[in-house]
Amino acid sequence: MKTRKATAAIATAVVLGLTATACGGSDSKDEGGKGGSGATDAALNSIVNPSTTKGGTLKIEMSDEPDSLDPGNTYYGWVQNVSRLYSRTLMSFKPAAGKAGLEVVPDLAEAKGQPSPDAKTWTYKLKKGLKYEDGTVITSKDVKYAVERSNFAPEALSNGPTYFKAHLIGGDKYKGPYKDKNPAGIASIETPDDNTIVFKLKNAFADFDYLATFSQTAPVPRGKDKGADYVKGIVSSGPYKFSSYKEGQSAELVRNDNWDAKTDPIRPALPDKVTLRFKVKQETVDNNLLADNITVDGFGTGVAPATQAKVLTQKKYKSQTDNPYAGATSYIGLNPNVKPFDKLECRQAVQWGVDKASVQAAQGGDPKGDVATTLLPPSVAGYTKFDLYETEGHKGDVAKAKELLTKCGQPNGFKANLSARADRPAEMAAATAIQASLKKINIDVEIKSFPGGKYFQNFAGNPSYVHANKLGMIMTAWGADWPTGFGFLDQIANGAAIKPSGGNNVQELNDPKVNEGLNKGIANTDDAAREKGWGEVDKLIAETATAVPLIYRKNLLFRPKSATNVTVTQAYLGQYDYLLMGSSK
Repeated sequence: MKTRKATAAIATAVVLGLTATACGGSDSKDEGGKGGSGATDAALNSIVNPSTTKGGTLKIEMSDEPDSLDPGNTYYGWVQNVSRLYSRTLMSFKPAAGKAGLEVVPDLAEAKGQPSPDAKTWTYKLKKGLKYEDGTVITSKDVKYAVERSNFAPEALSNGPTYFKAHLIGGDKYKGPYKDKNPAGIASIETPDDNTIVFKLKNAFADFDYLATFSQTAPVPRGKDKGADYVKGIVSSGPYKFSSYKEGQSAELVRNDNWDAKTDPIRPALPDKVTLRFKVKQETVDNNLLADNITVDGFGTGVAPATQAKVLTQKKYKSQTDNPYAGATSYIGLNPNVKPFDKLECRQAVQWGVDKASVQAAQGGDPKGDVATTLLPPSVAGYTKFDLYETEGHKGDVAKAKELLTKCGQPNGFKANLSARADRPAEMAAATAIQASLKKINIDVEIKSFPGGKYFQNFAGNPSYVHANKLGMIMTAWGADWPTGFGFLDQIANGAAIKPSGGNNVQELNDPKVNEGLNKGIANTDDAAREKGWGEVDKLIAETATAVPLIYRKNLLFRPKSATNVTVTQAYLGQYDYLLMGSSK
């Protein structure tokens, strides 16, 4: 989801505050990012249309439903983003323009974590005066419980990452709060008093403050938790609370009267209400943005290919676009547990056979991103440029691919299933291009489309389903959980991240060299050496041929004229960051 030092020119994610001119937005022309709806890419490094006006409704639409709005049961970047309206975490990212938006700042915590000299113990002190929407006091025990339920109860909450489980002492044995009835919970998270929480790790973890920004540290009162059904009654710790929630349809947030702004300097909380509509066709979302009928596309991955030409060629629209890099890579996961991808040469044949230039064109060309040759994108610390499968113009090498098919015992090619998300037009277009290019080497690809909201939970990230339905090729995309190589690679390449459902290591890679590189790397407290090591791990992954990098993604975003407080940060995959957001008209 983030950036790297050497690519300062790349600013990703867009912090958006959106209000109608009727609620205080300006109609004046843009001058250095102040006033008006801005110019093309005006939000990349400045705040467009600043406003402090309160009131109005922030209207969000998206083409599918969330994996879950439960902060402890989500892994979509846009949900991590929007959840900050109703939940607070130990740490957060500063809502600010440009590189300043990557700064980690305290949220529930008074200050950054205090590490022990060996970085194996991290201590946080909570602020005083923190309350839930019902007025009860938020304690360190609530944060501990939130981490326990989100990391150790995959039978109920399967969508989030597994960092705490992998790195806490005893994390491999603790059964979670629903199965382990000991109210004391896991011993390696200590709460010596209501305002102190201590994490004890089995290895050094130099990036722990980044991990503390995750929604898994948003407090949950044990007495109100209902497992998977908690999403129907989330208890707010942020400036907004749920007034309604209809699964798969919509949600509405209103002000939380027990939120104290004095404890929360990073949330201006401008709108009076926030509405979310799910499963709206992407083209309809785009048309509503162009007509200024809604505030923002919740997914934040950019307009559909059908809309792209309109916003880029018509002057009245182009000035309202921002085209940041997303700090993300789209790729195909090749699963060795599905034949014939158990054979290295069969996977390598796909690597050589895919015409990446055609994939880029199908997704919308340069505005949607650059051809990728690595998993790590250039905007993430540790990126190293290399290409193990280099071809002229990135168009693939039919002869080389066929040679490898012969070596893997498939000289006449084979049939394969390729999964993709039906509600994402660009991903479906890319899948079609891949299907066409692999046909040239006699690999007959059948595209299997699934709903995006449950894509990882029920289908692509569910090994049992993958194996039973022979999903050997899986379309996916990934952005860094935080702006380092570990924050990008661990959950998609570490064998410890393989889960019974909701997993993101879709290729089920469990390579000892890769695992060792990741685990030793995060324990290295030498910043320069740690950063260098991530490029080496990326190359180890490439040598397994289990992931076919396709595109370093860019998002072609459109901001309505009523948008205010729009700025590019790099915190959330090129999306609009809702913390500065004002109201739509």
